[in-house]
Amino acid sequence: MIPAMRRRLFSLIGFLTIFLALTSEIVLTKTAVKETTVFQNGQDGYQCYRIPAIVKAPNGHLLAFAEGRKKDCNDFGDIDLVMRMSTDNGQTWGSLQIVADNGDWLAGNPAPVFDRSDRRFRKGRLFLVYNTSTVSENDIRNGKGIREVWYKTSTDNGQTWSEAVNITTQVNRPNKPDVNSAYAFPEDWRWYANTPGHALQMETGRYQGRLFVAANHTAGPLQPKFQEGRAHGFYSDDHGQTWKLTPDVHYPGSNESTAAETADGYVLMNSRNQSGDVKNRLLSLSKTGGESWEPVRVAQDLPDPVCQGSMVHYQPRRGKRVLLFSNPNSPTSRENLTIRISTDNGQSWSAGKTVYSGPAAYSDLVIQRDSNIGVLYEKDKYAKIVYAQFAYDWMKD
Repeated sequence: MIPAMRRRLFSLIGFLTIFLALTSEIVLTKTAVKETTVFQNGQDGYQCYRIPAIVKAPNGHLLAFAEGRKKDCNDFGDIDLVMRMSTDNGQTWGSLQIVADNGDWLAGNPAPVFDRSDRRFRKGRLFLVYNTSTVSENDIRNGKGIREVWYKTSTDNGQTWSEAVNITTQVNRPNKPDVNSAYAFPEDWRWYANTPGHALQMETGRYQGRLFVAANHTAGPLQPKFQEGRAHGFYSDDHGQTWKLTPDVHYPGSNESTAAETADGYVLMNSRNQSGDVKNRLLSLSKTGGESWEPVRVAQDLPDPVCQGSMVHYQPRRGKRVLLFSNPNSPTSRENLTIRISTDNGQSWSAGKTVYSGPAAYSDLVIQRDSNIGVLYEKDKYAKIVYAQFAYDWMKD
């Protein structure tokens, strides 16, 4: 009797285990958003945190980056790049780490990306591309300073970092020989910024392995409605040893951008429209990995209040790969953070699901190792940066 009772008990335990697993998956699918605070204003020596970026390491850990602003929430001042790590799919976050410090001046616009194709580094090699400056955006646009472009790398998933490498002469075109004799480009680029948000590595096709960073710049004197601004990108095919510029996006005022790989191996860049002539996102497609651009399309189904957004590709468990996009779903206000789906490589977008209906601004998307989706975003008028996670099926309810 005892062996038989044990068999029945073990069978019951097995049944309950399977039942609970299935039930928890259903609950995860049908509930809305689970959220944790990652960067809280006033903590760890920084009065304000802004400009989120996030990537998943090859081991599944999540690395969340932000600008740690020492004195206030202003875009210029003593600003460091900081990072926190989660080893449990965003449920908890480790201690804050300073990744880049430019003394009393700015280090900002984090654009992290893992190079998973470099065989020298079994765990992958993390690039963090960023910008520095010692004067404000307004001064730089008026020709009084420069934005430099750098990267650091980590081969242990962000625990330690290399020395910074300056790639300004490769990916920027400033005319400031008084700063550096090598900065004497006739194009006279002035303001310059990476994405901000995660960068891209191409996974398929002819350009597999290419590292691609979306960016933007202004050229020459100020023009009304930011007409001197253009989005562009830069890329590396040799694991960061050298970098090349893409052509400009042909839309005056195209600005902060995010890029993703489409299901057919193309690069789609999704840009903020700083000119404000229409309150919609701008989409630029490249069939050549960023080496050329198709004509810009105004995305009528992607309203935008002139804010940053994030885009990433996602492979559902069933069906073909899709694109996901996050931004404040409003033509006038930074609020109502919404996630949308495109099943046709960005030609059209769903109505979307609201992650948070209150004040929300910059965001960055990531796919967790459990296939759930995460978004790191600025919440409640820049009071904090939080991490929200949800199942793909929740978006389709």
